[in-house]
Amino acid sequence: MEILKEKYQKEIVPALMKKFNYKSVMEVPKLDKIVINIGLGDTRENPKSLENAINDLSIITGQKPIVTKSKKAIAAFKLRAGVDIGCKVTLRQGKMYDFAYKLFNVALPRVRDFRGVSKNSFDGRGNYSMGIKEQLIFPEIEYDKIDKIRGMDIIFVTTAKTDEEAKELLTLLGMPFKN
Repeated sequence: MEILKEKYQKEIVPALMKKFNYKSVMEVPKLDKIVINIGLGDTRENPKSLENAINDLSIITGQKPIVTKSKKAIAAFKLRAGVDIGCKVTLRQGKMYDFAYKLFNVALPRVRDFRGVSKNSFDGRGNYSMGIKEQLIFPEIEYDKIDKIRGMDIIFVTTAKTDEEAKELLTLLGMPFKN
């Protein structure tokens, strides 16, 4: 399933070297990691929701998520410091490319009325972030076995110096941007 990794080495590196006039292969930007985060607001009322979110994320990514805790107390949200508020997974190397391939070619096309992802979600340093409204777009998740529809944040961290380089890299990897 290392389809994207092979494509990166054989097709993407030469294309990026030609477009941006890199002198060395080491200058070519690459995907560093993918971070998937699920933030939960209802862990106080429903402690089982964190368990279910961890289970969903581990099924989607094939890796065990870590639990994220709140850093400070916020009275308006009835939140104390150190309380479990979500979970996240950091994917690297093989699993990262497998997840990216599955996201671009299987999950995103399953989104209702999907016309592509926004081009404006770059952070200025070559990283891209996007949100997904429901975990049901992934084929591993069974509709009958979920307790609640949850969204997630997906961050693509690249070694690119500019947003233009990162956009070109993600486009060549198969990210379906809006026209």
